Amino acid sequence: MGVDKSDDLVALCKRRGFIFQSDEIYGGQKGLYTFGPMGVELKNNLKQAWWKSVVWQRDDVEGLDASLLTSPKVLKYSGHEDTFTDPLIDCKDCKTRSRADQLIDGACPKCGSKNLTEPRPFNLMFKTNIGPVADGSSFAYLRPETAQQIFTNFKNVIDSTGRAVPFGIGQMGKSFRNEITPGKFIFRVREFEQMELEFFVKPGTDEDWFNYWVKARIDWWIEQGINRDNLEVFEAPKNDLSHYSKATTDLLYKFPHGFEELEGIANRQDFDLGSHTKNQSDYKISAKVMKNKDSTTKLGVQDLETKQFYVPYCIEPSAGVERGVFAVLNEAYHEEDVDGKTRIVLGLKPHLAPIKAAVIPLKRNNDNLVNEAKNIKNILQKLGKGRVMLENSGNIGKSYRRHDEIGTPICITIDFDSLDDHAVTVRDRDTMEQKRINTDELVNYYQEYYGKE
Repeated sequence: MGVDKSDDLVALCKRRGFIFQSDEIYGGQKGLYTFGPMGVELKNNLKQAWWKSVVWQRDDVEGLDASLLTSPKVLKYSGHEDTFTDPLIDCKDCKTRSRADQLIDGACPKCGSKNLTEPRPFNLMFKTNIGPVADGSSFAYLRPETAQQIFTNFKNVIDSTGRAVPFGIGQMGKSFRNEITPGKFIFRVREFEQMELEFFVKPGTDEDWFNYWVKARIDWWIEQGINRDNLEVFEAPKNDLSHYSKATTDLLYKFPHGFEELEGIANRQDFDLGSHTKNQSDYKISAKVMKNKDSTTKLGVQDLETKQFYVPYCIEPSAGVERGVFAVLNEAYHEEDVDGKTRIVLGLKPHLAPIKAAVIPLKRNNDNLVNEAKNIKNILQKLGKGRVMLENSGNIGKSYRRHDEIGTPICITIDFDSLDDHAVTVRDRDTMEQKRINTDELVNYYQEYYGKE
């Protein structure tokens, strides 16, 4: 499973409508990608799987969808204005700009020169004006992460739901980072989506919850089809932790370019709620935070036993959607020899597959076959398992190959016998086995197939 190089996977993604370079007809925008007809389905299915697991299937998590534009005050007190930077260097010979911490042997990645400037901090946040006059007096940032709006809405969620610690707030959505050197396909991009949970716990219980979420996130990725052997658990050393972190564990995946971060789980302590709370002196806050003169709200909770107020600790599992899509695509992609010909297959888990079933009339111009195929497609589509496609190409061999490559688990062929015996041929993607099923039994077969996950 997987590929040694990303070239074959990138080619498949464009050929079959998964991922395109943004603004390609104008030369493309580096670090920006468009998810095509198959890509948007896969992406949405991965996000839905996360939402079901983290929000719907738990009794201690609520959801949120906050604004993309973020007040400078939020990102001032969160530390982003001062610390959300990468070290930037310029090559004095070819003028290429690079991240200093990613150079190999201290040389320019483009020309190999070592005639470089000294590293200087480069803030990664995008800034935009608010209001009709662009005079710099009123501006906002495009959020660099989904987390901060969760923290600033902490009291709103508690007041409106009655939640008590421990509980979490989950959010999926766009974030923006002005990466110096985007690349490695969709691994490092400037506009991306996150699947992020902030789980609030009582101080003293944080280490147990941290270990719980590390295991839970490993298990979830395995459920999405990731081979455990392709995951590494990396515990960040104390001297390499972020300023807010008590402990951080990264789940590294074996991408085509090597092991890199797929998801991070951080114990953020009480840094974030403490940073955004009014009158921090009212609480004992373990993390070092900037004195907040602008917040209007206290973000503490009361211990029902001691009656003392405290600021909860936060455990944060955070994953990038694009990296997740990249990982499941890489894991699912494989080639095999069938009768001397190469068959490319995306062995995606059925719940992630962009198309749940393809209904194929044997001959495209035969009204009776096409109408029967449309009828079956509509019946299956109404079952709500995901997208069902009418594949009216008239070439059964090419249809099978196309759906193998986009990961469709089952193909349903309507032939001339179907009009008489009311049966269809169902072909399995992985085994290529075919069997006849009566149309009256097809609904039960389909529901059982997707109900087994």
